[in-house]
Amino acid sequence: MRILVAGATGVIGRRLVPLLMRAGHDVSGTTRRPDRAGALTAMGARPVVADAYDAAGLTEAVAAAEPDVVMHQLTDLTGEDRAANARLRIEGTANLVDAARAAGVETMIAQSIAWLYAPGATPAVEEDPLDPEAPAFAGVSALETAVAAMPRGVVLRYGTLYGPGTWYARDGAMADRARSGELRATPTVLPFLHADDAAGAAVDALDWPAGLVNVVDDEPAAGYDWLPAFCESVGAPAPRPEDGPPGRAVSNAKARGLGWQPTFPSWREGFRLG
Repeated sequence: MRILVAGATGVIGRRLVPLLMRAGHDVSGTTRRPDRAGALTAMGARPVVADAYDAAGLTEAVAAAEPDVVMHQLTDLTGEDRAANARLRIEGTANLVDAARAAGVETMIAQSIAWLYAPGATPAVEEDPLDPEAPAFAGVSALETAVAAMPRGVVLRYGTLYGPGTWYARDGAMADRARSGELRATPTVLPFLHADDAAGAAVDALDWPAGLVNVVDDEPAAGYDWLPAFCESVGAPAPRPEDGPPGRAVSNAKARGLGWQPTFPSWREGFRLG
């Protein structure tokens, strides 16, 4: 299968490309930085230098790649700039979907997030509504709506990513905050996901039907539980507790029913191994 990975040098993309190559797929990968093209070549993929905000250039690049599937793993989290990431979800996704449809691509598999569900007492499932008051709602809603316009759009609602290269890596932004004593343990429940398992789910999703799928580990956890373990794993002092919103657990029953099995079923093991 010919697959174009948009955002191939990002946290998920650089894990995903080798997995796809080992599975026997013909892989191209986009990067907006020419200096990163060599990294894609080294992985065996064809580099495609393209900017998600350049609609005409992106359309030309996707057409030239002639993919059967486009995998949308575009993010912009440099400097923890959530506004930039929201813009990419809105404008970049719209351009990528338009480019894919113009090239006759039927399938898109896209990265979304799983911690925007409206409050509730039970673990959230894919049919539950998102919280329109959440800061990231506009970007996520735009992304998911755009991908749903594909003939076959699969949206992977990832949990909070951790592992090498993420904010929660030992050299990541959250570890720095933990070591400086900035983080506080709250009752807010978060779903987690190791970045390796996120990439694995994207490969599995090649065989999944269109729609939303929560891709999270088996143990959503309150900050009172996970943050002390995280701080210990990165050599930070124990966090001070404070009040906060409850958050919501998220169910991965659908993903598991489709055959996905995480290597790290719990953040407890993942944090320890880094």
